[in-house]
Amino acid sequence: MTSLADRTVAALRTTHDELTAFVRDLDAPDLTRSSGCSEWTVAQVLSHIGSGAEIGLATLRAAREGRDAPGSDFMNAVWDRWNAKGPKEQAADFATADAEIVSAYESLDATAREDLRIKLGFLPEPGDVALVAGMRLNESALHSWDVRVAFDPAAAVAPETAGVLTDLHAGPLGFLTGFIARSDALDPRVATTLRVETTDPGRVLGLTLGETVGFSEAPEDADVVLSLPAEAWARLLTGRLAPEHTPASVTVTGDGITLDDLRRVFPGF
Repeated sequence: MTSLADRTVAALRTTHDELTAFVRDLDAPDLTRSSGCSEWTVAQVLSHIGSGAEIGLATLRAAREGRDAPGSDFMNAVWDRWNAKGPKEQAADFATADAEIVSAYESLDATAREDLRIKLGFLPEPGDVALVAGMRLNESALHSWDVRVAFDPAAAVAPETAGVLTDLHAGPLGFLTGFIARSDALDPRVATTLRVETTDPGRVLGLTLGETVGFSEAPEDADVVLSLPAEAWARLLTGRLAPEHTPASVTVTGDGITLDDLRRVFPGF
């Protein structure tokens, strides 16, 4: 059976190939237009993906060689170098850097994908490949959407990738939901567990809103049911489901919680 780590690495390749093919045809005005990250241009988003790839690759190599992960001095130097590039250079170098980290994950054999532990400075314990590659996929897939939505308001995350992200958020990346979510956006004294039903691919999840926000067992008889494509679910969790980018198939049934409430709970960074 294909592991979550294997599916994540495959989704990293798909995301890379799709975005590099898209970026290849962009000209200078395209690269300087506003992206789905309102404060960044398209080129700046690509620079962020590229610098993250360079840092992630160094971190992965350190884990494979039994060394400590790169520190803040290394990361600051990488960011400064990428920020100093021009838009065309940022776009071209993104493709190279992202290809390198994807290839590095692809080169891990079955044993490494199961047993390798990767140190990240902001986590208390080293993470396995599914977690760390999953964080990379979450970053690259959603920022890929940020680039593409600048040219197509109906842009969507690829279904297979969205399925992997859904499983990651309900599993090893569950801690991100609690970190990103604004539990104070709603009355925390009234705990509510939503039934979340995704399509393409289909999943059924429970999402508890209260003093904390997190995943739980899906209730059979929920007061509120959120139904939406998996790709829209991935975007909602990361603050990317504004009304103008919400598919018509997204529905919230029941009393007490609206889609706007959920947008406030998940405002993104």
